Amino acid sequence: MHTQKDLHFFLGANSPAGFYSLYDELVDPYTDETLYILKGGPGCGKSSFLKTIAKGLADVGLTVEQIHCSADPDGLDAIYIPALGIAYVDGTAPHVIEPTYMAVFDQYINLGEFYDTDALRPLKSDVIALTHAYKGLYARAYDCIAAAHGVARDVAVRDESVITAVRKRAKGIISREIRKTRVGRDASDAPKTTRRFLSALTHKGHIAHFDVIEALAGRVYHLDNHLGLAHYMLTDLLEAATLAKLDCIVCPSPMDPERLEHLFIPPLDLAFISSNYQVQYEGPAYRHIRLDAMAESEQLRGQKARIRFSKKVFALLMEEAVHTLGEAKAFHDELEQRMNPHVDFAGVYDLAEHHLLMLLDKAMA
Repeated sequence: MHTQKDLHFFLGANSPAGFYSLYDELVDPYTDETLYILKGGPGCGKSSFLKTIAKGLADVGLTVEQIHCSADPDGLDAIYIPALGIAYVDGTAPHVIEPTYMAVFDQYINLGEFYDTDALRPLKSDVIALTHAYKGLYARAYDCIAAAHGVARDVAVRDESVITAVRKRAKGIISREIRKTRVGRDASDAPKTTRRFLSALTHKGHIAHFDVIEALAGRVYHLDNHLGLAHYMLTDLLEAATLAKLDCIVCPSPMDPERLEHLFIPPLDLAFISSNYQVQYEGPAYRHIRLDAMAESEQLRGQKARIRFSKKVFALLMEEAVHTLGEAKAFHDELEQRMNPHVDFAGVYDLAEHHLLMLLDKAMA
């Protein structure tokens, strides 16, 4: 029926500016069919609902894009079924989603109806205290991440001559890989650029879904990015691919979402994957572009002591951020444990099975 591909991404990042969301880019209301927005508080089964549907569809060979939660990378915050143009998303804080075109595109699913509110009411003070506790720890974690990001500026190279050399190298790749290819689609059609986070900072540290590469690209250019130079190459590659009418998946940096960290060009079976001090790609590579070596200069060598110091401070701040995210996760887990006994999970799973059957009928049509 379909060729299944395992696709795993994040749409939210614990960034220096706080929680950074791409959730409003999950689907396109002009080309997709339906967005189901899940509403409900902690522990009401939103992730379980999504996992039930995702597994059921994968079992019959349908590709499901699974969006993991940066607060709990083992959980799901959204799923998207490309073949059907249908998505389900957790629309609660911190990634609040509200309908844009209610009924004709967006629909609510209220999982809050499965709470036993009478049984939960005596827990009001505990719920309030635990909610304030985990939110306060997130604020502290974001302070640590912001401080680390400030220190990281000492490591990034901004020398114009080095950036020019990186972009010259990009031109060579564009000439080989993009300019000699056929136009990706009709000249009148705009190419689709999709934004997803490939990695995220979580209570388990930095997690990157490099497993998605196999599903999207047969050839990988591996870019050294310890000095922050990959962004310049990827920006030029993206521009060239867009001009060639090629669909792309762009992966911003969770530490600096305005900068690019990875790029997929599925029509060319091609990926550009970067490694940095937080996340190291160790998979097979068609080419390894040593961007860091392009910055070796007298000026950079003279700054090595400062760079070593900055890296050490950065690592300590990030370690504290991860520890604090873990503390926040523990309070949130306790909150969910208080709520779970008073949730009708049989009803949640029945509703998930109902939606799964509806999706399977559409897939078979």
